[in-house]
Amino acid sequence: MKRLAALCAVVWVLFALPAESAAIRVGEIATLTGDYEAYGTAEAAAVAMAVEEINAAGGVLGRPLELILYDCRTLQEETVNVARRLIVEDKVTAVIGPSGSGLCIAAAPVFAERRVPHIATLPTNPLVTVDEGGKTRPYSFRVSFLDPYQGRVMAWFAAKEMNFKKAAILSEARSEYSHDLRGFFIERFKKYGGTIVAVESFNSGASDFRAQLAAIKESEPDVLVYPFMGRALPLAVRQAREMGLAMPIVGGDGYGNFMWEIAGAALGNTYWISHIDRYDPTLKPFFDKYEARTGAECQEFMNAVAAYDCVYWLKDAIERAGTNDPVKVRDALESTKDLKLTHAVLTMDEFHNPKDKDAVILSCDPVQEKALFFKRIRPGDDLLAP
Repeated sequence: MKRLAALCAVVWVLFALPAESAAIRVGEIATLTGDYEAYGTAEAAAVAMAVEEINAAGGVLGRPLELILYDCRTLQEETVNVARRLIVEDKVTAVIGPSGSGLCIAAAPVFAERRVPHIATLPTNPLVTVDEGGKTRPYSFRVSFLDPYQGRVMAWFAAKEMNFKKAAILSEARSEYSHDLRGFFIERFKKYGGTIVAVESFNSGASDFRAQLAAIKESEPDVLVYPFMGRALPLAVRQAREMGLAMPIVGGDGYGNFMWEIAGAALGNTYWISHIDRYDPTLKPFFDKYEARTGAECQEFMNAVAAYDCVYWLKDAIERAGTNDPVKVRDALESTKDLKLTHAVLTMDEFHNPKDKDAVILSCDPVQEKALFFKRIRPGDDLLAP
């Protein structure tokens, strides 16, 4: 992980070309350090792999891509700073990443003001691509489904698929992702006839959740809901099991293979919303290439696949635009329809989100130490309705 994190220091050397070259510059913002380090490391490796492949095949419009990567350190202010640097100093055509909703929301005004398209990987908060007034952010795009849908999937799975009646929630305070996912889950779980018996929260950076879990235990839930992500996720799973909370745990798309190192067998009887099925045979070529390039199995597979597909989506948009002019590339991104990517067929809706994208439920197997496919959820009237 440390070796890959060093990408932020060496990627310029790997992909830089002479100043007089006709390269198309592409920016990337990744969380190579901080709470989301594991996610950003996978994204950086996958983006680099995609750029190498495209350049080896002749580039885009007959020109090579030049990748410029910065580490935002999982900090909103740093995301804003490097976004501005990529646009003003490096003069990129577009920017890819990161995955954190709060990070993308913070930088969105920079992309809009400077008229440079931003393609986010896995941020799920609605405000990533629309402002607080509900107006589409003209230069912000993503390849992931949204928290309203994700929260409804979690509630449907808990209430309808698993028949749970009493849910307790542990969430992260002051996290847009956690706050909204919690709210969407609560709204729909109640609609399905469920009862919320406890809602507890913790501050960002916390590593001890025993006080909150003790209160949750007293409420006697039949399912524990974790709408947050990062290192706190496996720590909270492990501590719940240590305190005798053996009921199923249902969470959002924060699952990552890094969690096994921290929680181990405690991950048994946990279920997670996912953007992809890690063991879908159609994805095997991607994971084989990733492992051959990095020398390690792809751990944070959702982030890696999404980031890789973002590069190929941008390639398609530049080719359809016939130029790397940022405004024209933005127009092409907006008009994307039926684009076959590694993990999905992509069509943009009016809010710059993927239209009718499936969700996958993963179930953790403590024997194999893997999150295995459990169920595919297709958008329907019940899940999409407000």
